[in-house]
Amino acid sequence: MVRGFPPFECRAASCAGFTLIEALVAVAVLAILTSVALPSFMDSIRKGRRADAVAALAAVQQAQERWRSNRNAYTTELTAEPDDDPPGLALPDASAKGYYAITVDDADATGFTTTASAVAGSSQASDGPCARLRIRVDGGNVFYGSAAVAGDFDESAANPCWAR
Repeated sequence: MVRGFPPFECRAASCAGFTLIEALVAVAVLAILTSVALPSFMDSIRKGRRADAVAALAAVQQAQERWRSNRNAYTTELTAEPDDDPPGLALPDASAKGYYAITVDDADATGFTTTASAVAGSSQASDGPCARLRIRVDGGNVFYGSAAVAGDFDESAANPCWAR
């Protein structure tokens, strides 16, 4: 007698697929793995996106130094063109990928402060103590700081938001 495939007779107990309990256990394991992996993944994404702020702040710092080499002080005019009154750096007020808003908060003859603040509603706004990044130049010294959406800036050498 020639049998078909599979080479055994199919009985209800031997040919059954997954039981409901087995499927629920598999879904539960998947949910637990996802709940552990997703926050870590999002932290990695946020850390990578900080490069957008660092690049924008570095561009402001370089433009300020060019500005200062031709004038007797730094400027607070970020977006104004050089021909405008008052003249400015002609830089955008947002980072290249749009995750951060850029501002020049303070400027005088000896230094300036520029800040990159995570755009509200973006995932970067949930970046904890790194939601705002800042470069402060004072008397030729450069200080790197970071802060949460609200609060004081941490300019310590152990600051985890700046990879140095």
